Amino acid sequence: MFTGIIESIGTIRDMQPIGGDMRLTIAIGKLDMRDVALGDSIAVNGVCLTAIAFDSSSFSADVSRETLSLTSLGELSRGSKVNLEKALTLQTRLGGHLVSGHVDGLGEIISRHDDARSVRFSIRAPDHLAKYISAKGSITVDGTSLTVNKVDGSTFELNIVPHTLEETIIADYRSGTQVNLEVDVIARYLERLLLGDEAAHSSTSGSNITEAFLAEHGFMK
Repeated sequence: MFTGIIESIGTIRDMQPIGGDMRLTIAIGKLDMRDVALGDSIAVNGVCLTAIAFDSSSFSADVSRETLSLTSLGELSRGSKVNLEKALTLQTRLGGHLVSGHVDGLGEIISRHDDARSVRFSIRAPDHLAKYISAKGSITVDGTSLTVNKVDGSTFELNIVPHTLEETIIADYRSGTQVNLEVDVIARYLERLLLGDEAAHSSTSGSNITEAFLAEHGFMK
């Protein structure tokens, strides 16, 4: 688990194809590796990866074909900047929100514009994730815990303050940039809980929760 508070901006040093997978070597920037052991988890742009080798300036991790196809990691190249965060401990301040490091889908930057000293971004999420995104709720974008300002269908807006722009790769986002999205885990568990006994039955059409379902169970008037 992670908090979504980025600890360092890293740089892709090497990408080595191995048997159809990819081994990444990442320069860690200011990330403190003194408490890292082999097998520990490090989030790279919000994707939980396992450190298989490391030294004081870099670490390596294997990335499966599935992860490459479902996240933006497959679009990286040597020199790409990435957000880095070590897995949380019981002593870690939970300054963001609970983040699993399991990407739910790819979003796309639709627009950006200055708003005083901050920058506002509009991001389009995949349609199947729209129901999990709510105004003033939490969402993880490339591993960064952020608060949703506004939602319109599958599009949501973020207001990024100067400190976050300086400490993450968000400052480099432009229209068309693809970003890893992870919705709030509480929303996912709540959806499953609302299904009650129906959760035990398989469904080929995705979630069984509809407006009719919510009305029948007293959640809508």
